[in-house]
Amino acid sequence: MPSPTLRTLRKVKCRASVAQRLGSRSRLVFPSKAKVSESAPAKAIAPAASNNIEVPTTPLAMGDALTMYMRAVGEVPLLTPKEEAKLAAKVRRGDDRAREHLIRANLRFVIKIAREYEHLGLPLLDLINEGNIGLMLAVDRFDPRKGAKLTTYSSWWIRQSIRRALASQGKTIRLPVYVVDQVYHLGKAEVRLREELGRDATPEELAEEMKLSTDRVSELLTARVRPTSLDAPLGDDDSSRLADVVADENAEVPGQSLDQGTSLEMLRELLPKLPAREANILRLRFGLDGGVEKTLEEIGALMRLTRERIRQLQNVALAKLRRMMQERDSVVVAA
Repeated sequence: MPSPTLRTLRKVKCRASVAQRLGSRSRLVFPSKAKVSESAPAKAIAPAASNNIEVPTTPLAMGDALTMYMRAVGEVPLLTPKEEAKLAAKVRRGDDRAREHLIRANLRFVIKIAREYEHLGLPLLDLINEGNIGLMLAVDRFDPRKGAKLTTYSSWWIRQSIRRALASQGKTIRLPVYVVDQVYHLGKAEVRLREELGRDATPEELAEEMKLSTDRVSELLTARVRPTSLDAPLGDDDSSRLADVVADENAEVPGQSLDQGTSLEMLRELLPKLPAREANILRLRFGLDGGVEKTLEEIGALMRLTRERIRQLQNVALAKLRRMMQERDSVVVAA
């Protein structure tokens, strides 16, 4: 079996070959009024260098690039059926300028389709790039004499390109293309049933809607969950990592030790040693100081945080209390 390094090199060579034929995946096809060089390859768009946008890496820069791109795409006039047929005929005769015009006039259609695949593992910019490659392939094969519009014909090519990218790049654990397709349709079914029922659908209802078994739906729901690093920070305001709040199944649950062996006097003594926010969450959660116990949702609403964030902070606070109690007990034993 080839080594991981060899497999990576092969993948890079394969992607480089595709980029040479269709234009680099690391650049957006950016609308431009600049003329295409007559010497440009027939299978690649060659816009002016100033109109190539490098795909940025920071969220803010990506948002700025996406805004600029969509604004530029919106400035390209739509084609009438007659104009589309005329350009397509020129493309079939090898007219590179007509090919570029036809592609640029349909870039907004790629954006529309790419948006359907958001939150499946790739940023929208990458989805658009992959969809643009599918559009190029469709334009090269489009024949208006068969009676179809380019948008109808290119839809399959655009979706196929996006789905293949999602399957190979979208997740740490690679999913087959057909699974990516099923996950996509699962999301569509969830939206339909939510509108119908006024609530989130159960796995059983989703299975009936999709004509699949409940077990298969559960597998798809699991497959679309994105892995998270244990070193990922829990928030911008502290240094806690996800690993700090993952429960050790072999360890005693902090809440149980609090309930079983800790007096209110000890809690009142230790709580002030916690950060104010964490101490307040425990007071509200367990009804300390004569208060009423509140749910995670209620505390989240009071503190303008999500339920999950409150749960994480609660676990961090309980872990700190447990360490304090262990240190206190060790001091007592030593004495």
